[in-house]
Parts: sequence; C-alpha cells; structure tokens
Amino acid sequence: MSTPYWGRVSGTRAAIGAVLVLLGGCGGTGAGAGAGQTAAPAGPGGANALVPPGYGTLTQSEFTLELVSGDLQIQITPLAESVIRLAAPDTYQRLAGLSASAGSTLRSRAPPESSLFLVSMFSRAPTITYEPENLHILNSGLRYRPIAIQAITPGWGGQRLRQEETQIAVYAFDMGIDLEIGLTVEYEGARDTSWDRILHELELERARVRGRIGSREISVRD
Repeated sequence: MSTPYWGRVSGTRAAIGAVLVLLGGCGGTGAGAGAGQTAAPAGPGGANALVPPGYGTLTQSEFTLELVSGDLQIQITPLAESVIRLAAPDTYQRLAGLSASAGSTLRSRAPPESSLFLVSMFSRAPTITYEPENLHILNSGLRYRPIAIQAITPGWGGQRLRQEETQIAVYAFDMGIDLEIGLTVEYEGARDTSWDRILHELELERARVRGRIGSREISVRD
C-alpha cells in the first residue's frame, strides 16, 4: 500500500528538518540569502507582495505541486519569499533556512536572482530511477529547464529510489518564471496545472495576514 499524500508531505518535512540541522553552519534561517532571493518581480513571486513572516497559517502541502509518473511521485514547492511567508511560522523558518543554505551553494552555478524550488522524489515501488533534468516548468508560453540543482539529501546523485524512499534537492530556474500567473510543472509527460488554484489560496491568505497585522496594530495602539 502506498503512503497517503499527507504522510508523504510530513515525511518530506521531517527529512528537510534533519537536513537543516546538518546545514546549520552553511547559511542562516533568515530570508534573502543566496540565489532566488535578491531580486524578484512584483506579484506573488515578488517584493511588492511581501508580507512580514510570522503571521501565515498555510502548511507546505497547500502551496506544493505534485506529479505522478508511474511509481514515481514528485513534489515541487516554490521557495519565493512572498509564497513561503504565508506559511505557518515553523514552516517558514524551515523553508527560508533551506533556501538560504542551498542558495548560497548555488551562487557559483546560477544567477543570484534565480527562482528556487524545493523538489522531492518519492518511490512507491522497490526500485525506481529518475532523471532530475527532465523536470520542467511551463510559464508565459515558455519552457524553463533547471539551470542548476543542489542536492539536499545524500542519495540524490544516485538517481535511484528504494521503496518508500524520498530524495530532495533545490532547483534553480531562470528568474523569468512569474508566480503571479498560471504555470505547469512537467516531468516526462506527467503534468500538474493546479497553480491557479494555489494562487487563489495564496491571495486569500495574504489578505488574511494583512488583516491580522492590522488587528495587532490596533490592539497595540489601544
């Protein structure tokens, strides 16, 4: 029996948490360090849409795209600040720290303004192989291929998964990806086009965050 979706996301979060302990000396938990964080367009992926961290409530699964290709499951999470700042505080700290650490390592291979995505590969069968470079993003009528990939878990480079195993990496894509409009993630014919739905949820949460901030400011004044 395959692991339920929510269980797989929780397992990925646990793996990320363990990796962040190992990466603690490589980069801070704050935002803005490394590729993908120094320059961004307006909108859900840009600086004009930023809200302060610490007020969001979303789980990582609520802004994660998912592909299934045979027995291989792929999850893709954008690491743009304007997206992850809408996450619950612990999730924001985990993803921001991962972005900073991986982004710092990617500097020599990708422009500092690259768009970063957290990618996990999960196997539902005893032995599955995967091709990391075959994960593409379709956006604004263009196909984006990864500029560089930074392994997070040690076994990523083997490109092979045991049953119920997850391997994780951070992908750097061209900065031209616009998170304010629809996008599609694709792997060898499998596609996820649910970003429009996620985008709607992000906008709702952004409005709620601004409401919480306003309520807090009124409370402080009183």
